[in-house]
Amino acid sequence: METRHLRLIKTIADEKGITKSLGKLFLTQSAVSHQLKDIEDRLGAKLFYRTKNQWILTEEGKVIYDTAEKVLAELDQAADTINAMREGNAGIIRLSTECFTSYHWIPAFMVKMKARFPNIEVNINMQASHDTLERLLNNDIDLGITSEPMNDKSIKYIELFLDEIVAVLPKDHPLAEKKYLEAEDFANQTLIIHTPPVETVAVYKYFLKENKIEPKQVTAMPLTQVALEMVKNGTGILTMPKWELDAFAILADLTLASIGSEGLWRMHYAAIRHEDARKKHLKVFIDGLQEELGK
Repeated sequence: METRHLRLIKTIADEKGITKSLGKLFLTQSAVSHQLKDIEDRLGAKLFYRTKNQWILTEEGKVIYDTAEKVLAELDQAADTINAMREGNAGIIRLSTECFTSYHWIPAFMVKMKARFPNIEVNINMQASHDTLERLLNNDIDLGITSEPMNDKSIKYIELFLDEIVAVLPKDHPLAEKKYLEAEDFANQTLIIHTPPVETVAVYKYFLKENKIEPKQVTAMPLTQVALEMVKNGTGILTMPKWELDAFAILADLTLASIGSEGLWRMHYAAIRHEDARKKHLKVFIDGLQEELGK
């Protein structure tokens, strides 16, 4: 049985007969009668009692009518959802970002987006942080935020913002007076990182390694507030994106220094699959990201 058959039976029942249903079915009386007979022959049961003034559902007809109500309602809802997705007003986005420290801005941003687009649902996948782009290619997420694009033609990258990674030191640290830190300055220091291994940390990967410098010691601390307290107490040096530090009041007791004479800069990208580039709800969300993070 096809959905058009369900719609035909429901319409006849709602209109109490064939004559009043013709305008809604856009069929002739002969066509409706023929289709109804064909349905009844297939089922081997009469679906209506035909009286002089109206058609009444039989017990078998009520079963088909109840099914028609459920199926057609779900199909209509699905069509409405697809239309909303086509307009960019609805959809589900599975999101991950490669850096755990980047998650602090997501809740506030999602509140803003929810107010503007209540039918766009965002699900955060923190487990995908260590292999964001691989998870994107495997269809585990729909949107990844990364500063290290990989060369894969299946992925489309959209620039979000440029940030500077800075060193965080106590105000009384011997290096605090320097305009910027050189690679050699890290040689006798403990480097505090959020998550190991150190080879994946930007200051090591793009600055220390290139200058063949190893820090004296590496300490991992995933909680930024605690890491900043460690810096304040003289435990070591922390390096972080400058824009992520604005939310911490403890900075009043610390000082920031550029890394290298030109600073250590990274571009952050929104990464999506090329095949999803036309999905308007993704575009709407990424436009919002550019507006929010560009500030």
